[in-house]
Amino acid sequence: MRARLMALILSPKPPPFALGLLVAAVLITVETVLLFALRPGTPEGARSVVYLCGVLIISSLWGAGLGILTSVLSALAFNYFHIRPYWSFNLVPRRDLLSVAVFIAAGLLTSFLADLARARAAEAADRRQEADLAAELARLMLRADDLRSVLAPASQRIAEVFTLRSAAIDLGPIAEDDARAELPLRDHETRLGALLIPADLPEGTLERLRQRLVPSLESLLRAAIDREVINNSLRASREEATLLMEEQAALRRVATLVAQGSPPTEVFGAVAEELRQILGLRNTALIRYEPDGTCTLVSGRHEPGIEMPPGTRIKLDGDCLSGIIKRTGSSARVSYARAAGPTAAMLREMGIRTGIAAPVMVEGRLWGATLVTTRSPVPISEAAMARLVDFTKLLATAIANADSRAQLTASRARIVAAADNTRRQLERDLHDGTQQRLISLALHLRWVEASVVPPGYHRIRKELTLAANGLTDACNDLREISRGLHPAILSKGGLGPALKALARRSPVPVELTLNIDQRLPERVEVTTYYIVSEALTNAAKHARATVVHVDAEARDAALGLSIHDDGIGGAGTGSGTGLIGLLDRTEAVGGKLEVVSPIGGGTTLRVSIPIDATDPCDAA
Repeated sequence: MRARLMALILSPKPPPFALGLLVAAVLITVETVLLFALRPGTPEGARSVVYLCGVLIISSLWGAGLGILTSVLSALAFNYFHIRPYWSFNLVPRRDLLSVAVFIAAGLLTSFLADLARARAAEAADRRQEADLAAELARLMLRADDLRSVLAPASQRIAEVFTLRSAAIDLGPIAEDDARAELPLRDHETRLGALLIPADLPEGTLERLRQRLVPSLESLLRAAIDREVINNSLRASREEATLLMEEQAALRRVATLVAQGSPPTEVFGAVAEELRQILGLRNTALIRYEPDGTCTLVSGRHEPGIEMPPGTRIKLDGDCLSGIIKRTGSSARVSYARAAGPTAAMLREMGIRTGIAAPVMVEGRLWGATLVTTRSPVPISEAAMARLVDFTKLLATAIANADSRAQLTASRARIVAAADNTRRQLERDLHDGTQQRLISLALHLRWVEASVVPPGYHRIRKELTLAANGLTDACNDLREISRGLHPAILSKGGLGPALKALARRSPVPVELTLNIDQRLPERVEVTTYYIVSEALTNAAKHARATVVHVDAEARDAALGLSIHDDGIGGAGTGSGTGLIGLLDRTEAVGGKLEVVSPIGGGTTLRVSIPIDATDPCDAA
């Protein structure tokens, strides 16, 4: 009850005036009746205090006007009912005016105090609302990812709290024809925005907005803008760090393939795939420029409907990306809608609309380019272009290493092939020329020997016999030499018969296991033959072996070869050993050789040579 009474007294608006009149009448009536009961034994001056209570109540609730009226009516009622003679007016000016004056003074004082309390309460309520508003605005503006998205609800809350028809926080320039009043929001000399409010607001409301809302709103806007800038910077930094990590991971994957000695086709294919993953586009390619004025597609990742297999030769004339890169040496962007040239026309038929490309520079020269194309009508963004250029620069070293490795492998393969061809030609020259002449001379000497029959020519026949035997031995030695250069049985019968011939001639017993049911590429057969020949020679000369196990099997896309002896071990591929030559020859044809030779545990060679149709000589 007390709380309700205080709330009623401190209410910003008084109750209705008619209600005040009714309450005043009721209070005067009740006070008059009450004084009838208090009249006996109560002094006349004390009885007047009862009417003063009603005056105080009316003055505190309805203000001074109704309080004065209640004071006059209370004085008249007191004089009529409780001053002798009763039930009549007995007006004594001095006495009655004093009573009225006391009642009015008490009412005015009470009304003043009530108005003051009411004003303080209203101000406290306003402050409380403003504090709540500031907290709500802080929650809205300091938690939003996008400041502009919360300006509308923040403006609505301002209008509700300050009882405005409308309010708007605007961060942009204000239109000249805008009829609303503007309260500038600033950070020192920097304009943050403005609070737009109705132009016909009372000066008190305007001053309240300027003094109580604008400073806090400026602080919140400043903090919110700073927070948005920081968040955007952090978001950009996170995105940049994520992109950088993706690029570094992609580069590591490509570099790992290069370090593992993967074939160039696999490395270049990984480059195209990593480009597609990083840029999020479906058509990527890596090209290499050729001396004949064309370029070769070394790898690509394309969406269905685009048929451009690796190895495709591309002309550089016209407005195609590959031609522009070749002519300018710089990154390029092309729209194929009206591009001229046969290559552009071919891509247009495939549905390609736009594309970007970046040059691949190797040791200061233009090696090739990375290309990205799309069928989408939306052009590829500048951000994707920048990423392509940056990532291509990072990939250039890996591409150069893979290309150099391919060139080195091809060069080694060509050297080995040239040496094999030289041996083959030398073997043929010896077999068809020198060896045949020596055999002819030996036969002639045998014929002369048979022709010397008269007595006394025994000495001559003996010398002729020695010469014929010498020529025969020389022929045998020459035959062995020619076999070492290039065994004829390898060309005629294949790897199986050639290995069996080696096993028969080996001074160390050989247990040979063959699972080869086809003719293999010549480079594979020649390499395998010389590896087995050198291993058997090492086992006889150095290993002190009693038996050598040779297993050869053509499985899947590789020839597997295992050679194991029970000798003293300790062999290695260091410089000066015969095994280093075997290692070079094996790697020259794209194979791998592993040597296991613990001391006292014999020596094992494990060899794997690819037998696919790709020749390392053509890899570059």
